Amino acid sequence: MTRSRTSLALFSVAIIAIGLNLRPALATIGPLLDDMQAHTGLSNTAASLLTTIPVILMGVFGLLAARLRMLFGVSRGILIGLIAIALACAARVIHPQSFSLILTAIVAGFGIALVQALLPVLIRQRYASKAGSAMGFYTTAIMGGALIAGVSAPHIATLSDWTIALSVWALPALLAVALWWMVWPAEPVSVPSTAEVSSSLLRLPRAWLLMVFFGLGTGAYALVLAWLPPYYTALGWSPAQAGSLLGVVTLSEVCVGLAVSAWIDRIRDRRIALYAAISSLLISLILLITIPIAAAWPMAVMLGFGIGALFPLSLIVAMDHADSPQRAGEIVAFAQGGGYILAALFPFIAGIVRQQFSDLTGAWIFMALASLVMFAIARRFSPDDCHLRPRQSPRQSTRQ
Repeated sequence: MTRSRTSLALFSVAIIAIGLNLRPALATIGPLLDDMQAHTGLSNTAASLLTTIPVILMGVFGLLAARLRMLFGVSRGILIGLIAIALACAARVIHPQSFSLILTAIVAGFGIALVQALLPVLIRQRYASKAGSAMGFYTTAIMGGALIAGVSAPHIATLSDWTIALSVWALPALLAVALWWMVWPAEPVSVPSTAEVSSSLLRLPRAWLLMVFFGLGTGAYALVLAWLPPYYTALGWSPAQAGSLLGVVTLSEVCVGLAVSAWIDRIRDRRIALYAAISSLLISLILLITIPIAAAWPMAVMLGFGIGALFPLSLIVAMDHADSPQRAGEIVAFAQGGGYILAALFPFIAGIVRQQFSDLTGAWIFMALASLVMFAIARRFSPDDCHLRPRQSPRQSTRQ
């Protein structure tokens, strides 16, 4: 029993270490972007690809989770993903040019997406009835990694160089590789969480609605992660101040994410929580557009509350539409997979906006309009209508 508990404790440490390494490759970009562009000539559109490419890969790999497991195996696939993250971070100090930065974004995105697609399988197997709590710690570690990286990157750059601030995250990634090698769990026998999306799901309008809702909420996260710090450095803030602002957003995301996990089961009508989260996001965007300097810190808190609540709520609402664990995994895979691909458009569009107008105000307005769309979609998620049905033809409706 003692050996089993020790093994599980070590596995838990490895899970947390892995989670901490799934966002630094993205979270360090925004606070350091001005230096990166000054030294490499990276355009705003090209800079957007440093976030867009990894997020697209998260979506594609989420849809292909079952095939990835067959191709790599779960434990080996996670190891490959961690090594890819470490190599991508380390390579950023070797040849820091526009093309190489985009190439490392592809490699890092491959690693992040591979780990995210496969690790939940083992979490569900090892923790059984406590898998929900374990997933909570894992996702909190992911947000914690973004917080640490976003806040510390400008300070590391001040003490050394921006390339060091980008590449130093190879070290914790290598530590995660070592920990994973030590625990190396057996291949899971049953993996309901990696069910492939069936063709029947693709024909259901409500499934697409769930995917769009998740994509819009996650798009806000990707947009803020990539472009909030550059927006404030353009307003005269230092990179360290802008990184701290991003840190406040991320810390708020962590706090509200834990709160949602603890309280959501007490709320039958999820729309109450959805409306609160979208309202927080919309108000923060209005402050960001109208009085970005005067309201910077309260804006950051509200922005984090909105984004941090929408992520778990989107998944919870998606699972509410399922009538079995297998169907829940299938719906979540579709919502996340397609949603991440949709979300990847947000930082890319923002890069184009900044390239054309030398300002990001248009991107925040675009996100505010997307928030209004989320309000309209959320109205459809009544607790009395949470099931997936195929669209009826006029002839079928007449017969009924």
